[in-house]
Amino acid sequence: MRATVLSFFVSMLLGVNASAQFGESQFGNTFGGGQAGAAGPATKAKLLLSHDTAKPGTTITAGIELKMDKGWHTYWLNPGAAGIPTSVEWTLPKGITAGEIQWPVPEKFLSLDSTGYGYHDETVLLVPLTIAADAPLGQAEISGKVGWLECANQCVPREQDVSIKFALDQAAKESASANVLKQWQKKLPKPSEAKSSAKAWWGDEAVEDERKLVIEFDPGEAKDDADFFSLPYEPFELSPESKVSVTAEGRMRVEKTVMKFEGEWPGEVDGLLVLHLKDRDKTSAVEVKLPIAADANSPTPTAGTTTETAATSGSTAETPQQSFGLMLFYAFLGGIILNIMPCVLPVISLKILGFVKQSQESPARVQLLGLLYGAGVLVSFLILAGIVIGVKSVGGLAGWGMQMSNPQFVVLLTILVTLVALNLFGLFEATLGSVGVAAGSVASKEGAGGAFFNGVLATILATPCTAPFLAPALGFAFSQSSGVILLMFIAVAVGLALPYVVLSWNPKWLCFLPKPGPWMEKFKIAMGFPMLGTAMWLFMLTYEYYGDRILWFGIFLTLLAMAVWVFGEFFQRGTRRKGLSLAMAGLMTLGGVVFVLEGQLQWRNPIDPNSKSAGVVQDFPGGIKWHIWSPEAVAVAQKNGQPV
Repeated sequence: MRATVLSFFVSMLLGVNASAQFGESQFGNTFGGGQAGAAGPATKAKLLLSHDTAKPGTTITAGIELKMDKGWHTYWLNPGAAGIPTSVEWTLPKGITAGEIQWPVPEKFLSLDSTGYGYHDETVLLVPLTIAADAPLGQAEISGKVGWLECANQCVPREQDVSIKFALDQAAKESASANVLKQWQKKLPKPSEAKSSAKAWWGDEAVEDERKLVIEFDPGEAKDDADFFSLPYEPFELSPESKVSVTAEGRMRVEKTVMKFEGEWPGEVDGLLVLHLKDRDKTSAVEVKLPIAADANSPTPTAGTTTETAATSGSTAETPQQSFGLMLFYAFLGGIILNIMPCVLPVISLKILGFVKQSQESPARVQLLGLLYGAGVLVSFLILAGIVIGVKSVGGLAGWGMQMSNPQFVVLLTILVTLVALNLFGLFEATLGSVGVAAGSVASKEGAGGAFFNGVLATILATPCTAPFLAPALGFAFSQSSGVILLMFIAVAVGLALPYVVLSWNPKWLCFLPKPGPWMEKFKIAMGFPMLGTAMWLFMLTYEYYGDRILWFGIFLTLLAMAVWVFGEFFQRGTRRKGLSLAMAGLMTLGGVVFVLEGQLQWRNPIDPNSKSAGVVQDFPGGIKWHIWSPEAVAVAQKNGQPV
């Protein structure tokens, strides 16, 4: 049986390795697309300027050009339920000041099971640069650090330094990028008309902290192809999801849900009336600021009547503490829901197996193991919170699951999850040894180490996932102080661990589980397949960082599987030549690490994000250097006498 399982595992690895040799096109398409490919970041930033020579006392335009790989997107000023808007930290010469980012009309899309606003393929964010009349003449350089969140089947925070040189002189001269920037200026929302026909009113009474808002306007030629995109707010949030209908008079009616975090209900709403969403060539938007009436039949109030509107609706003010409490509850609820998300399902299989084994044991021991599992979850989340706080303190972009953007972390996690799968298949047993067993019942077959480790593993696998209620809670947390971030992560940890801790303290609830028996070995092997699927998913993610070199990663995992089989079959279960079998397993593992993981995969050195711009696509150790094809590159190579 074990030999059959091993053969199956090896064949799966070899099959993935074979497909990896065909490059990005087949590998990326097979596993859902959205791969950044062999060049690291899926988005490239570039700084454009409207003038090569600018005159003091004038305003010129800078553009942050973002080009995204297929399947990836970045976010608008209001990212929606989850996301981070693009930002720029400028370094400007004396006498030059930068204005606010001017955002092109965004798209509306479904991202990671939530609705958001942003851009795909390409966008240019415009920034006005005002040059003082007394700015010194001569050469000048503008630079900045652009930060964004790029998402496909995962989200990765990125940063890139950009810069451009130009001259300051009395005679202005436009640059080659001027026409490009003018085209993107046409894609900016238009200012609202003085007499807009749009109006807004409350659709019903508030239910706790949620309330329906209705916005009605004339869509013109767009007919039913229109929507309302709200601007971001601190004390409240409009859901990106819309219920759209057309009235008998042909007016567009958009219903949205308003979630209030603190204070009174708003008296007005700012945003974009977006037309022709389905045809990006025709998409346009108008900026509006709409006072909110009490209902459809009430007169439109004067802008800024927040208190009056709240009084009309009969609502009461809510304190910031109540808002924080609501977000804390959302974090806790999101942690509970994480238990049924696909990322964590493999660990649930381990806990189910653990409950079966513990059902006939003493309640005290079951309770202790449940607490240790919870401790593993809590400690792991505290470490994650510390990392997030540290990243924010140095000005970096902190995000949920950001450790998954570290190539070395993904490699190590893939190895760890593969070992867990091999353990479930029975190739080897993870035990604490005779010394640990002698220490007491806590450190016996399903001991403290295993329970704590399961908690750590559940946390690691949970962080790439999002869940209902979790996105708004974490989005709120990442914009708050270190103390709030810490409490939010603790709330998620408590939610994730609570179901198992509660079950461990209520043994009677486990009476539905069958009694331990021979079937458990088959069940354990069956539970290895979800874990193996997780390992394969993680293996796929490494392609973004190592390209076709993951062939060697597959070979290493195969050697590792053989090594643990030798260790389990001939050392743990064998009776003769245990020293030889241990040495063989050790040599196979060591050889795999030194010659494959370090030598061929070069796991510490993922592909340089700038390799595409340098022209080199792949560089295998001792092999051919592959370059991006172009007629010019071929001509240069032939001129230099190089075979192509």
